[in-house]
Amino acid sequence: MDSKKVLILGAGMVAGPIIKFLLHKGFYVTVASNTQDRALKLINNSPKGEAVYWEAEDENKLDELISNHDLTVSLLPYAFHVMVAEKCINHKKNMVTTSYVKPEMQALDQKAKDAGVIILNECGLDPGIDHMSAKRIIDTVHGFNGEIVEFYSICGALPAPEVSHDNPFRYKFSWSPKGVVMASNNEARFLQKGKIINVQGKDIFKNPFIIDVSDIEELEVYPNRDSVPYIDIYEIPETQTMYRGTFRYKGWCEALDALKTLNLTSQDKHDFTDFTYAQMTAMFANTEPTPELKDKVASILKVKKDSTAIKALDFLGLFDDKPMNRKEDSAFEIVSDLMIEKMMLEKGERDMTVLKHVFRARYPDGREEVITSKLVDFGEPDGETSIARTVALPAACAVKMILEDEIQIKGIHIPVKPDIYIPIMQELEQMGIELVEEYDLPLSNMI
Repeated sequence: MDSKKVLILGAGMVAGPIIKFLLHKGFYVTVASNTQDRALKLINNSPKGEAVYWEAEDENKLDELISNHDLTVSLLPYAFHVMVAEKCINHKKNMVTTSYVKPEMQALDQKAKDAGVIILNECGLDPGIDHMSAKRIIDTVHGFNGEIVEFYSICGALPAPEVSHDNPFRYKFSWSPKGVVMASNNEARFLQKGKIINVQGKDIFKNPFIIDVSDIEELEVYPNRDSVPYIDIYEIPETQTMYRGTFRYKGWCEALDALKTLNLTSQDKHDFTDFTYAQMTAMFANTEPTPELKDKVASILKVKKDSTAIKALDFLGLFDDKPMNRKEDSAFEIVSDLMIEKMMLEKGERDMTVLKHVFRARYPDGREEVITSKLVDFGEPDGETSIARTVALPAACAVKMILEDEIQIKGIHIPVKPDIYIPIMQELEQMGIELVEEYDLPLSNMI
C-alpha cells in the first residue's frame, strides 16, 4: 500500500514538528512555501520529503498541489484558510488548520459534508489542546450527571522563567511577533457570575488578576477575545462563568497598557518622514519632544518615572533622539519592529507554554468540587520551541488519524467531539504533552 501524501502550506515558526512527525510516521510530505530554503531545511534530506516554491496568490499551482495530495495542512495566515478549504472541498480532500474558525469557514460545513471530507480547525494549542482537555473534563462531569458551574481557561506562550528578567516586559517572542502585538488590540467578552462583561480594546490590560502557577510563579491574566460562544461549543449552558484568558509575567499588562494609552499600537498611518522615536512618542502623547519627555509621559500615564511602564518604553527606545528612517507608516509597525529587534528568544534560550483550566462542578446530591487541569511544557534550547511543539503536534496527530480513518466524521469541525479529542490526546501524551488533572479539590481553590 502506497504511503499517503500530505501537503503542508507554509514553513513558518511552528512547521518543524509537524513535518518531522509525519515523515517519521512514513507519510510523503510536500512543503509549499515562498521560503523554499527554510522548507528544504525542515525536510532535512528525507527521501519522502519535498520542498516546492509557492506564493499564496498562485491559485493554479495550489489547485495542482491539493489535487496531488491526500490531505492539506494550512499553516498560512488565517486570511487564506477559506480559499484553501474551498479548493480542498472541490478536490474532495481533507484539511487541517490550527486557526480559529471564522464564519466564512463555518459556512462551508454542508459543502464539506457533501464532498465527504473533514476540515478540522483549531487543532493547535490555544485553540486546540485547550478545547480537548476542557471537553475531556466537561464530558466526565456530565457523565456523572454533574454541572459545570464556573469555568476558567487560561493559556500563555512565555519565555522560560530563567530568561524572563532581561527586559521590563518580561517577555520574548517565540512565535509571530506581529500577531502578539496585534492581539493586544482585541476587545474581550466573558460571562462572570451570570453577568456578561464587555471589555473595550483600550481597557484590555487594565484589570489583570493574579494566579499562582505552582512550580513557576504568580502570573497575570487578562481576557482573551470573546469567551461567550464557548458556552455552546463546550455544551455547558448551565455555567455561570465562562472566561478564557492569557497568561503573562507581572509587568506585561502595565507595559502594554502604556503603549495602548499612548496609541502606540494603532494601525493608523501617519507621515513619519524625518521623525525620531522621541518625536513620534511626543506626537502621540500630544506634547513636545523635549529632554523632559520621559517625565511628561509619566505624568500623562499617571505613573512614576521608575515604573515598569516608563522602563518598558525606554527599553524600546521610544524616548531616543534617533532617526526612525520611516515614511508613511503606523505606530503598530514601528513599535512591533522595535520589539522584534529587542525581544526575540535568543540562541540557547528556551520558551515555555502554560495552560490551566479551573472548573467548579456541582452534582445532583449537592456536592461541589474544584477540578484543575494543567500543562507546563518547556522548549529545548537551540531545538524545538514549546510553542511549535504544542501548536504543531496536535495537528500532526489529527492528520495521521484522518489518513488512517481513525477520525471519520465529515464537515467543518473543531476537536471537541470524543472521537476526535480522545485519540489525539492519547497520542500527545506518548510524546510528553500531558495535562495533569486534579479532582475533588476544595472550593477555596476556585479563582
